[in-house]
Amino acid sequence: MQTLAPGAIFKFGQTWGKLLKRKAFTRGSEIGLIFSGILIGIGAGCAVSGMSWISKALHSLIFGIEMSEWLSASEIENKLVVLCAPIVGGIILGCVLFILSRRRKRAMVDPIEANALYGGRISLTDSVIVAVQNLISNGFGASVGLEAGYTQLSAGLASKLGSKLKLRREDMRVLVGCGAAGAIAAAFNAPLTGAFYAFELIIGTYSMVALAPVVVSAIVATFVARGFSGDSFLIEVGEIGTITPADYIPAIALGAICAGVGILIMQGVAFIEETARKSSLPPYLRPALGGILIGLMAMVTPQVLSAGHGALHINLDSQAPVQVLICLFLLKSVASAVSIGSGFRGGLFFASLFMGALLGKIFAMPADFITTGSLTPTVLAVVGMSALAVAIIGGPLTMTFLALEITADFPITALVLAAVITSSLVVRNTFGYSFATWRFHLRGESIRSAHDVGWIRNLTVDKLMRADVKCAKLAMSLDEFREAFPLGSAKRAILLDDNDRYAGIVSIPEVYAEEVESTKPRTEVKDFLQFENDFLLPNMNAKQAAEIFDQAHAEALPVINNLIDRRVIGQLSEAHTLRRYSEELDRRRREAVGEI
Repeated sequence: MQTLAPGAIFKFGQTWGKLLKRKAFTRGSEIGLIFSGILIGIGAGCAVSGMSWISKALHSLIFGIEMSEWLSASEIENKLVVLCAPIVGGIILGCVLFILSRRRKRAMVDPIEANALYGGRISLTDSVIVAVQNLISNGFGASVGLEAGYTQLSAGLASKLGSKLKLRREDMRVLVGCGAAGAIAAAFNAPLTGAFYAFELIIGTYSMVALAPVVVSAIVATFVARGFSGDSFLIEVGEIGTITPADYIPAIALGAICAGVGILIMQGVAFIEETARKSSLPPYLRPALGGILIGLMAMVTPQVLSAGHGALHINLDSQAPVQVLICLFLLKSVASAVSIGSGFRGGLFFASLFMGALLGKIFAMPADFITTGSLTPTVLAVVGMSALAVAIIGGPLTMTFLALEITADFPITALVLAAVITSSLVVRNTFGYSFATWRFHLRGESIRSAHDVGWIRNLTVDKLMRADVKCAKLAMSLDEFREAFPLGSAKRAILLDDNDRYAGIVSIPEVYAEEVESTKPRTEVKDFLQFENDFLLPNMNAKQAAEIFDQAHAEALPVINNLIDRRVIGQLSEAHTLRRYSEELDRRRREAVGEI
């Protein structure tokens, strides 16, 4: 087997590194981004190969299997090892979590969150920590895949490169997408899958500027990983005959079923996490408890261990009874939910593929009544794996291209496309979240995708407001007010009570205007008060401020420090807010299409 020489890769990286140090070459340059994508693809391929090798080495060392074997496809005679390994892994991971809780207070940011809120900035140290936690979890048999660690580490390397080059916000987001694309492409030997994973899930949009660097990174990472390991993830589906229009009916039905199952799995993970939080058990003890449950299920069948690569191949080729497949599906879904919910680090990418394949084979029996017979259980397994992965992970085109690249069969890909569109549509309209964004929602975040919304959060009231405000005391007489604020000196004045708390706004021209109705003449300044309960807070963003202006029908409002003190610290007008908001929107649009 031909492998790549690490020295050659290092020299290649040094050469491009010297070129990329010329920041003027990289910033704002599509060619520079492509060269950066090449470097990131090399890094991602090496990261995936290295993590995969470490994981297999741990499986071999702990469970006593050959390095060439998949853990979930192995026959492990020592049941005590099967029971204890996840528990030991939970204890080790708990120790890591305990140390981190004492030394690191901030939450770790994943690529989706980084691109949505922080302009693509990810801590490389945090990424390494996540990768180590993922290796511990997967290496000791927890029912999680390594894809989360792959993408986190690769995206962290990409973000570090972008920071060194001092790239602009949009370019940083593209580089993080390059890292994720390279990771998924290397993991599945599928460059198109990796590229569209980046577009749909990490960058949040497709643009011509991002196309070349993302695709190049995915291709390079695939070749690097193939050069190191030579492994490829392929599914042989055999002869399937001619697919007729009637065959799309069971595919669409399976897509809808997978959507419902995916929602149940995501809610199951959330239920276990919420139950663990409400318990008195500290976070660092939860993985060990989860390891007990995983070990007990693994004693029934080792196919629930790790991500499930070997188990997927076994069940695609086997003719197991439906009852056995249902039992295995339930065990794997519970094991995955317990693993994530109890604190093991990892993702559900491959686990969702495995469970979807099981659903497809289970569905094959009733599907026989509504098909022409050309849809074999293996074909439905491919459809099911893509549809369930879309329901949980998201990315309809990502999973469609994955089916194409692992089967190399266009008729099956058309069926998959119908199923994933159905699954995505059902999930969006009934649940509204993917697994990642659902967990953000549980944490209180409002993001639904990696689409860049961080800029609007940075466009806050305290950055937009004017600090030089005209203030007056509420107890002033009209004469004193007119003397302090001559006509034309300002449009409005902010009134404060005796404790210097915000009391309202007075229109200065209105104070000087002739009274048309004399039935109840206004003789005091407080008679002219407006917007007594309308104000802005400094941490509000421009969008929130615009909504308050619209509700209050105000041209300008004061900014107070907080709801208790109500000290006026500035003033902001609706016109300025909308102008700055529109400018930023236009800038993001132009960056996305490559105009700037």
